[in-house]
Amino acid sequence: APEQRTPVSLRNYGAVLGDRDTWWFMFFYSITFGGFVGLGNALPLYFTTWYHVSGVAAGLMVALVVFAGSMFRPVGGWLADRVGGIRSLQVLFCVVAVSYVVVGLLPEGPAPLAGSVADAKVAGWSIGELPSVAWVAVAAFFVGAMALGMGNGSVFQLVPLRFRREIGVVTGLVGAAGGVGGFFLAKTLGWSKVATGDFGMGFFLFAGLALVGLIGLAAVKTRWRTTWGAVAEARV
Repeated sequence: APEQRTPVSLRNYGAVLGDRDTWWFMFFYSITFGGFVGLGNALPLYFTTWYHVSGVAAGLMVALVVFAGSMFRPVGGWLADRVGGIRSLQVLFCVVAVSYVVVGLLPEGPAPLAGSVADAKVAGWSIGELPSVAWVAVAAFFVGAMALGMGNGSVFQLVPLRFRREIGVVTGLVGAAGGVGGFFLAKTLGWSKVATGDFGMGFFLFAGLALVGLIGLAAVKTRWRTTWGAVAEARV
């Protein structure tokens, strides 16, 4: 490199963690990327348990949801460049919250066989025989995952504008927060099923987190736009 790079130490991490904006980005990413990762991990069990589908059908259903979250992430970055990362995240958090609420309100699907419960769990609905409520769930998850993926792109449109010199450190911290969020989403859905008999409470909780993220954006947007956002090279 033509210039001497300053080595990164634990002190750099401490300085970045002492900035409240770091924690906001970590929280926002725990909702977007955490939601995406958590759904990818939890949905196979959710579909087989709640809609009594076969393992193959559950895999195909999850693949559709994961496809939405993955492919629309670049679209989120593009949208953030066009309208600003804050504005795009506000819209996307609303979409995520609505999607979670819709899924949480959906009833359990019918068992596919007239035989024993054990037989029904082993067989399950094939992808071509899914009841309509299962397709409604897939559609809601598809829209929600699409918004989560776009939210990932929106968050990382903002991060380098705020932290120009500490981008490596901040990216690591924000990415780690996303992984932690995914763990808690999957864990919360399991807790909800054990405690209440269904997954609704877990989805409602994370819908509430998306709304808290919306409130957080409202709290920081004026400060961000009038400080570092005022001199940024892209829309904030």
